Amino acid sequence: MSQHAISIDSLHKAIELNQQTINILSDINLDIALGESIAISGSSGSGKSTLLGLMAGLDDASSGTIMLMQHSLSTMTEDQRAQVRAKHVGFVFQSFQLLPNLTATENVMLPLEVLNQKNALQQATSMLERVGLSHRLTHYPKQLSGGEQQRVALARAFVTQPDILFADEPTGNLDTKTGDNIVDLLFELNQEINTTLVLVTHDERLASRCSRTLRLEAGRLEGNL
Repeated sequence: MSQHAISIDSLHKAIELNQQTINILSDINLDIALGESIAISGSSGSGKSTLLGLMAGLDDASSGTIMLMQHSLSTMTEDQRAQVRAKHVGFVFQSFQLLPNLTATENVMLPLEVLNQKNALQQATSMLERVGLSHRLTHYPKQLSGGEQQRVALARAFVTQPDILFADEPTGNLDTKTGDNIVDLLFELNQEINTTLVLVTHDERLASRCSRTLRLEAGRLEGNL
C-alpha cells in the first residue's frame, strides 16, 4: 500500500452560531496517496474551503484526525503545524495572496527564507523565469495583471518543491483564456515536481484534469473515496 500524503478519519467540524450548532463537515474519511491529484467540487457553502483549511492545519477540527505527511495535526500546536506547512505544503489561492509591498521576486523568496535556504534569490529568479515572468522580477503586485499575479503565486507555491499543493479556486478571478493558461502551467509544474495536488474548484473542466474528483454536499463527501 502506498504511503499517504493525507489521511482523514471521522473528521467533523461544527460551529456555534446564535446558540445553535451548525455542522459544516460530517464524518469525512479520505486517503490521498503521494503524487495523486484530487479535485474537490461542490456548491457554494458546501464546506470545500473549510475542508481544505483543515487538511492544511489552518483550522482545528471539532473531532476526528488528520494525518499530513505522517504528522498528526490534531495533536500539534499552531507553531508546530506552521513548521509542517513550511516544510511540506504550498498554497495557491483565488485572490493570489501576494504581499503588496514585496516585488515578485521577494514574494517568491519568502517561503525559502522561512526555511533558511541560502540561495533563495537564485531559486526565486529561476522559478519566475519558469513561469514566464523573467521580465517582471522587480514589479510589485499592483503592477501585474491578474494572470501574472497568479503566475507569481504558482512560482511561490512550487519554489520549495512541496510534497502537497493546496489550490483553492485558482482560476476564480481570471478570465477563461488566462485561467486555461494558469491551469496548464499548474499541471505542468505539478508533474515536474511530482507534488500531491488537492484542488478546490467549481470548474468541472479543471476538476476533470485531476486523477480523482470528489463532491462535497451538505458537509459530506461523495465519490471514489
